[in-house]
Amino acid sequence: MKEKILVVDDIRELRELAEAILKMQDYEVILAEDGKEALDIFDQSTPDLIVSDISMPEMNGFDFLEAVRSREEGAAVPFLFLSAYSQKENLSQARRLAVDDYLFKPFDAKELLNAVRVRLDRRQAVQLFDTREAHLQTILLMANVIEIRDPYTYNHIVRMREIAELFGKSLEWDVASLVILDFGAILHDIGKLVVPSKILKKKGSLLPEEWAIMRQHPEVGAKMLKDINHLKPATPFVLYHHEKWDGSGYPYGLSGENIPLEGRMIAIIDVYEALTSDRAYHKKYSKEYALKIIEGKSGIHFDPFLVKEFLKLGEKLA
Repeated sequence: MKEKILVVDDIRELRELAEAILKMQDYEVILAEDGKEALDIFDQSTPDLIVSDISMPEMNGFDFLEAVRSREEGAAVPFLFLSAYSQKENLSQARRLAVDDYLFKPFDAKELLNAVRVRLDRRQAVQLFDTREAHLQTILLMANVIEIRDPYTYNHIVRMREIAELFGKSLEWDVASLVILDFGAILHDIGKLVVPSKILKKKGSLLPEEWAIMRQHPEVGAKMLKDINHLKPATPFVLYHHEKWDGSGYPYGLSGENIPLEGRMIAIIDVYEALTSDRAYHKKYSKEYALKIIEGKSGIHFDPFLVKEFLKLGEKLA
């Protein structure tokens, strides 16, 4: 869906210039010639961002901004002033009313587009984090259920989140991708909720029939998420974290780049965390030894590029 921008200016040529510039980037643009008309438009359909002149008939830019901010749906809408005025008092008044940016006429296309994009991206990030906190409450409830059945699995999740955040940031993932990564780190083993506790906590080797049950957890986890819209983006972390670069993994035996990136990434984190934690079947290894094991499986179990990037984390890893 196109992002909607409301442009308000009493000079037709300037309105149309801004419209032409913004439409080059495929924004939906709505035009108004003064604050009163713009406020009527705003009340009918809230835009994603407003670009407004200050000096206009009927209702000037300051009054329009104040009216927008007084509405519940207008509190977080980015608002940019375009004006020929540069007096200090105008800047102060604009800031007092929580304007997001202030561009002076004549403006060029790059300046306008940069200001618009920065403010839209910031708004999306804020919205994402707002919803992220709500979604995390749901996800952490699931994690608490896991803890009751298997304290080890819960501790595993806590460390997975910490390592995943380090890795994602080192790969320069954007904010949205980091949020989904966080969900994926928490949920990757959610399918183990249906694995009997006696199998999860067994200290010896699993019998073939027990191993068959355990291997079902990626697909079970993916099915658990399929009808939860805000968690569906985390599904690749859940479904593919036991696939291996050479095709020897499960549930589908995918190989190389046929394994989604999310699965290739979380597989490394999962194994590193397991190696550096006490398990029923082994004492934890040192960080250095665990990294050597992962490096030795590069191109066999793990994506060689991602292994190289993971090893760069070095001292940041616990």
